[in-house]
Amino acid sequence: MKDFVEILVHCPIFTGLSIEVLEEELSAIAYKIQDYPAKEIIAMSDDECRNLYVVLEGKVRGEMTDFSGKVIRIEELERGMPLAPAFIFGKQNRFPVDIVTVEKTVIISIPKQSLLQLFHNNSTILNNYLGLISNRAQFLTSRIRFLSFQTIKGKIAHYLLQSSRKAGADSFELKSSHNELAEIFGVTRPSLSRAFRDLNNENVIIADGKRITLVDKQKLQSLIQ
Repeated sequence: MKDFVEILVHCPIFTGLSIEVLEEELSAIAYKIQDYPAKEIIAMSDDECRNLYVVLEGKVRGEMTDFSGKVIRIEELERGMPLAPAFIFGKQNRFPVDIVTVEKTVIISIPKQSLLQLFHNNSTILNNYLGLISNRAQFLTSRIRFLSFQTIKGKIAHYLLQSSRKAGADSFELKSSHNELAEIFGVTRPSLSRAFRDLNNENVIIADGKRITLVDKQKLQSLIQ
């Protein structure tokens, strides 16, 4: 048990618990550990969410597909991260997006009743869970706002300004390829490349491969609607 418990103690839900305490708590409940190959669907949008899922190894992606077949990537989750924790207890307790493995992945699933037992037995787990749900609500609000920008340039401007703040500099390396950014933004790769090229030609940014330098931050800010 200790191998996967050493991963779980880094999960936001179990933060502050020692390995020994978490082992004791888990020994009193039912749970299941399952392996998934790459590109396997763990859950489909609108499937009932009956368990808490936490990634033990590998990586999964939450994504949505519109009626035209375009895939919009919502986020990627790696080891120690829970999947859709806010949807277990709601009246509409269904997955809001498709959950797909990016690579070979190991998942622990804890049934709702076992999770309630953990809350009852350990107030730290309950407090962590409530905090996590609050943080997720804030993230999703921000994500919806991002996806609601009317133009591709607006989405790029938001992303570049946010990346600049995280880097603490006006010049930084993009962490995602144009293909990945197109999925994140919910646009086509050619449209994304054209928008980047326009911003570069207009001297709003300097794009040198993955190296981006923000030249006119005021202009980028004006693109965010």
